[in-house]
Amino acid sequence: MAFGPLEYLVHDAALTDVAVTCDGRVWADYGKGMVQEHPRIPFRSPEVIREYAVQLCAQLGRRLDDACPIADASSVEGVRIHAVIAPVVPQGAAISIRFPRQERFDLRQLHERGLFPASWMSTLRGLVRGRANMLITGGTGAGKTTLLKALLGECDSGDRIVSVEEVRELGALGRGDHVSLMSREANVEGAGAVGLTELVKATLRMRPDRIILGECRGAEIADLLRALNSGHRGGMVTLHADGVGRVPSRLVSLGLLAGLEPAALSTLARDAFDAVLHLERSKHGRHIAQIGDLHVAQGALAGRTIARWNGREAPSHTPEWAAFSAQWTENAAA
Repeated sequence: MAFGPLEYLVHDAALTDVAVTCDGRVWADYGKGMVQEHPRIPFRSPEVIREYAVQLCAQLGRRLDDACPIADASSVEGVRIHAVIAPVVPQGAAISIRFPRQERFDLRQLHERGLFPASWMSTLRGLVRGRANMLITGGTGAGKTTLLKALLGECDSGDRIVSVEEVRELGALGRGDHVSLMSREANVEGAGAVGLTELVKATLRMRPDRIILGECRGAEIADLLRALNSGHRGGMVTLHADGVGRVPSRLVSLGLLAGLEPAALSTLARDAFDAVLHLERSKHGRHIAQIGDLHVAQGALAGRTIARWNGREAPSHTPEWAAFSAQWTENAAA
């Protein structure tokens, strides 16, 4: 697609995000936080910004006007555009553009880039090869999809992978037996929508070896948990959360959207996930900050952190870490 005044930015492989504010200023993230850019062709007026937002969304078949002042659109390649126009914003438009990472890193390369300490390498590989169900958590831009891609690279070449995403960020996995499903919004008449819930259900009929959910964000949690509790191993899911300890409350809130009572969700989630990998982004970069698991304590779902790392010093571990790490490393070697 064409990006006009921002075209000069989009060819940088390190670029992850671009934002245009209502006053015409441009900001870009190359992996270490937003920095201001000064395009050669500036956005000189609110009207220009608004028209630019409308044209971007139109390229992706999305309507953006007074009757529909918020648009969320994505391309087949995984470029995602979110735009809001006045009067929802003070003037013009606010535009956010997300670019999928073009590079595909393996676990060794992510370690070399500081995503996790060397001592965790065998455990991470063991979780994949031992077919653990993993929940990858963190905030926006923390590196969840980057880690997910690297973990998928450790899967057996014979595994049939079925992935479900709202925006196609995983891309090609470099393997033949991969089915990529993407949700679809309703058209202007309000028809034709295909949600994540329907797609998660569809995976069960596609003979998957691994079910991958790019981001769990709603009622699809119910069908996902049922699938992971019915013999489907090696699944991987990303979730927005700010720590292992906060995962249970996030899952409970999603479960309520699906009509799941907290007690029922706690039972399903406890048995569905074997490990939680939590990522954080700081001024020093992105890193796996916590590794933990889920269990039921006093009748409620709880998250337990068994390893921590601040991205610079030696990681710290609880007494439970030794058994956890040994279990998955041994399973991988078996």
